[in-house]
Formats: sequence, C-alpha cells, structure tokens
Amino acid sequence: MPDGEKKKVVALLSGGLDSQLAVRMMQKQGFEVSAVAIKTPFCDFDCGRGCGFEIRERADELDVNLKTVYLGDEYIEMLKHPKYGIGAGMNPCIDCRSMMFEAAKKHMKEIGAEFVISGEVLGQRPMSQHRQALKTIEKETGLEGKILRPLSARLLPPTDVEKSGLIRREDLGMIRGRTRRAQLDMAREFGIVDPPNAGGGCLLTDPAFGLRAKDLFGHTETPSINDTDLLKVGRHFRLDQHTKLIVGRSMDENNVISALALDGDITLEVADFMGPVSLLRGETCLQHVDFAASVTVRYSDAPADKRVAVNTRRDGNQSQTPAKRCAEADYLKFRI
Repeated sequence: MPDGEKKKVVALLSGGLDSQLAVRMMQKQGFEVSAVAIKTPFCDFDCGRGCGFEIRERADELDVNLKTVYLGDEYIEMLKHPKYGIGAGMNPCIDCRSMMFEAAKKHMKEIGAEFVISGEVLGQRPMSQHRQALKTIEKETGLEGKILRPLSARLLPPTDVEKSGLIRREDLGMIRGRTRRAQLDMAREFGIVDPPNAGGGCLLTDPAFGLRAKDLFGHTETPSINDTDLLKVGRHFRLDQHTKLIVGRSMDENNVISALALDGDITLEVADFMGPVSLLRGETCLQHVDFAASVTVRYSDAPADKRVAVNTRRDGNQSQTPAKRCAEADYLKFRI
C-alpha cells in the first residue's frame, strides 16, 4: 500500500447514534470508512422517511460511501430454523447479526479493508450483545479478531488490529449497558447535532408483530416477501389451518393491502359505506367469504342493524355478498 494512503475499514451502519460514533472514532484514528447498511423484510427501511432515508443522510453527514445489502429470501429461510433461537418476539438476533457481518465481510474483501466495525455496546441488548453472543457471531462469520466494537473495545479481548498496533487501544471506549449518557457526551464532542433516539429497527422484536410472524411461519412452509410485507399492516385473523383474514385500519393500509393482493386472494370492501379493504388468503378462502364480509362490515361505517352489499374481487372477477355486522364474540376469537 503506498505511503500516505489511508487504511480502509468497513462499518455496519444502522442510522443510530452508536454506529455513527463508531465511524467517527475510526475516522479520528485516520481510517477511510466505507459503510454497509442491511435491509431485511422486517425493518422499516424505505417506507416514507424510514430508516433507509436516515441511513443515507447519516452516511452523507459522516462523509462515507454507503452500500446497501438486501437480505430477502435467505433471511426468511434462516428465520424458519434459526440456529441460535429467537428472543421475546420472533427475533433471531444472533443469526441475524451473523448474516449482517457476513455481508460486511464480503464488502471488506471487495475493497481491501482491514477489519469490520460496529456500534455494538456490551450488555446493551440482552440477546445479541453479551460476551458469549459477540464471540459466537465472530466464530460463525470467520471474523475472529477482525470485528472491532469501538465503543466497548477496552472491555473486550484485543482484536488483531489492536495487537498489530494499527489501532490505539487507549483511544477506544469502555461503554457498557443501556445508558446513553456516555454516547451523548461523545456526540457533542464529535459535533453530531440532534442525535437519534435509541431503539431497534426490527419488527421481530415487537411481541405483537412476533405473534403474527409465528402464526405465518407456523402455517406456511416457505413464506414469501409478499407474505411478510402483509404482516406489517391491518388486523390479522387466523380462520383455519390454511386461511387468514387481514382487515385494513386506515386508508394507507387499505392501499397497501390492495397492492399486495395476489392471484387467488379475495379482497372485500363494503359497497356504499366507508370502511376497510379486507383480504382473504389461503387454500380454503372461498369457504370464509360470508364471515369475512361480516367482519368487513363490522369495521365499516355501515349501520349495525342493516344488511349491506360487500364487493368481493378475485382474479379480476367481481361479485357482491350481502352481509350484516359480525358480533364481537364471533370474530375476536380468531384475532392474532
């Protein structure tokens, strides 16, 4: 490498404060940082001003190149049988982090970087950021000694780059736990204005969403990206082993549900009153049209005591089903 040329490092960039601080710490030590952002089917990445927009903004502010890696079908395949289990929701944190570091490792090799960094803080997340989990991730990815976690590095065993003298260990952090006081102090030192709030971006950590995901994976051998996108909207009802009903909660959700409808699905809307778009999906959906119509009426503005027309569509064909509002006791037992 020519004299004066900066050594390269790859950063996993989430858009949160911790990963930004990790980048700034490496830049302060004279490294050229290239960032990798990971998208999965279960993160709010590019929905409006979602975290995808924020990550691009953060990369620009940090003056780093950004590569986005999408983990789609392979992520769903992993989620069927995560090697290291799931958390309180349906979050396979160790397996997930391993996939992210695999992507960073690939980019590291592509650009000739020395090692990988992340904003992980020892003890911050109960499933993936304790000592054993960090070691497991390194072993799974073949990155033992090549993952530096600058915010907590002096609490962890020295990495190869520290041992070689490429990194000044005394300039690394000793942060642990969930408090953000030290990070906020560092943000001021680095001139990071309006630091983002703490929080995870993975829907699988949410217990309510986790129930939907468990239901999907429990009834569908290989869910599609469309299936997982549908988990993010509406009220969900499991009608039998093969079929579920999704009922929109807003105009935006109605639009998403309509857009996600596939061949074989049945969509339902009350004909003459404001209300949701509902969707039946599954092998036995035709058996549940009358019930789905009554639930759709329940969430509409139709009078409680009046039978109304519900438009049903399947594969481009439209018909009408008369239905009256469903009683609460008859539909809540199916709610996921």
